[in-house]
Amino acid sequence: MNMTFRWYGKGNDTVTLEQIKQIPNVKGIVWALHEKPVGEIWTKAEIKKEVSYIESYGFHAEVVESVNIHESIKLGNEQRDEYIENYKQTIRNLGEFNVKVICYNFMPVFDWIRTDLFHPLPDGSTALFYDKQKLDSIGPKELVELFSSASSMTLPGWEPEKLGRIQELFEAYKGIDEEQLWENLRYFLQEILPVCEECGIKMAIHPDDPPWSLFGLPRIMTGGASLKKLLAISNSPANGITFCTGSLGSNPENDMVALASKYINRSPFAHIRNVKIYDNGSFIETSHLTEDGSINISGVMKELAEQNYDGYVRPDHGRHIWDEDCRPGYGLYDRALGIMYLNGLWDAFNLKEMEE
Repeated sequence: MNMTFRWYGKGNDTVTLEQIKQIPNVKGIVWALHEKPVGEIWTKAEIKKEVSYIESYGFHAEVVESVNIHESIKLGNEQRDEYIENYKQTIRNLGEFNVKVICYNFMPVFDWIRTDLFHPLPDGSTALFYDKQKLDSIGPKELVELFSSASSMTLPGWEPEKLGRIQELFEAYKGIDEEQLWENLRYFLQEILPVCEECGIKMAIHPDDPPWSLFGLPRIMTGGASLKKLLAISNSPANGITFCTGSLGSNPENDMVALASKYINRSPFAHIRNVKIYDNGSFIETSHLTEDGSINISGVMKELAEQNYDGYVRPDHGRHIWDEDCRPGYGLYDRALGIMYLNGLWDAFNLKEMEE
């Protein structure tokens, strides 16, 4: 297990590399060029600057999250080939700086969706919350307004240039159903995977968050059947999954231990976090502790240990605790606690195997 920590860059994150360095067993930083407009080529100079800074603290910079996919590629329109060529060049440039994994998603228009970024928990902390009843009663414009006013910090996957085109994008997706979106994903992967193989980079698709359709938009990475279908597109070693327990696990029909058993060996990257699911379909993010949520985090880590997982792992969203003023879901304290819990489970399960 190669433990990592997601970081949004110098001057763009409340957490510093100096602080992350004090968390035991963190080997790498998960990074991106967050200010770069979607679809533009990441230049070697830009990549070198960020990687050099990360490496100066003793971390590797082998995982990028994310090189976002331009909507033209998801829509499969006449501009997609131009943006795919840009993506290929970004892959080549990243490969020159020892990047091994690119996390990406294929969610139309919206990335991850919540209705409250600082919802109170019984212990006095706050966390990201998905209120199903509230979301069912509003439209996409209201959701954009909600997100725009909820945080003073930029939110990953919610690019400002895209949010100003919501109506236009919804019109464009009227002719795109799930099968067409799958076909557009297949086209994209068949174009870029040979380049990935040349550069020694693995693509790791992130599940939809939450894993069901919203506002009539198609969503296709939602559970075991979709993971199987994704891998059937190509048997290339560069075609992989970001195994996210919180995204897939927010649907109680997804057994995360069973999915880990089957798919962790095709997942070069794993996001481990917990959520508590309510009877009405709402859910809130909790501490990583198994007992605090609805996902068997201990069972997932047992599967990773038994399969001697050597991919990259990071704690995912954390609560906001101890009065920390931070980016929603991405503070220092609770993610550090999460790492120590995951480290403890890993050590315990590996020790048990050694004793047996």
